[in-house]
Amino acid sequence: AVSRSGMIYATISGQRGKQTPISIVRVSPAGRGTPFVSGILNATGLAFNPDGELFVTSRAEGNVYRIDASGEPTLYVEGMGVATGLAFDPDGSLYVGDRQGTIFKISPGRQIFVFATLEPSIAAYHFAHGPDGYLYVAGPTTSSFDCVYRVSQKGEVEVYYRGLGRPQGLAFDDEGRLYVAASLAGRKGVVRIGTNREAELFASGPGIVGLAFTPSRSLVLATTNALYRADVGIKGRPLY
Repeated sequence: AVSRSGMIYATISGQRGKQTPISIVRVSPAGRGTPFVSGILNATGLAFNPDGELFVTSRAEGNVYRIDASGEPTLYVEGMGVATGLAFDPDGSLYVGDRQGTIFKISPGRQIFVFATLEPSIAAYHFAHGPDGYLYVAGPTTSSFDCVYRVSQKGEVEVYYRGLGRPQGLAFDDEGRLYVAASLAGRKGVVRIGTNREAELFASGPGIVGLAFTPSRSLVLATTNALYRADVGIKGRPLY
């Protein structure tokens, strides 16, 4: 996740049930990384709310934590199953993906609703809100011909694009094109899906699981053990 000021935040999740020394690392636009949060078991999904506060899921505990400016976590909501993907809408409602097949919606008053149900994922759900107000969801399964779904504000699920291998991280640019960490026709990297729903391989590279645009029009790519920056000259879609 990338803040409005361009600071990059990444989780160091580790194996399920095993605590890592650092839960979240903060990286400056110049590439300097410093420990930011510790003590969260299997920190996984990251998202900023409309007020600029950082939130993170613990997939082992099923909890969501709010992180203050000093890196101190406080429990925000619990009981979210194997909590992975995380996203806020402009109204401040929080969406949490339980990779066992449920997307929860938590209102600003912390009321919990079942928003939608999907096929379980073998890894994690990844979220991004599109310019049409839909919640876009990727979650790899055992199939080599997976989907990106989109979910209406009423919780109605439809297939947006089918034909990706192991789709994971999602991000939109300001022209409404969707970028997915996935493979297309056996080629791994970042797939770009246009507004006409035609897909192309945008960037090549193995092991990419997450991505986010920065204010400097770069694309930050996360693998299982590193962050990379690609100076693509493309403006990301503002979250709010």
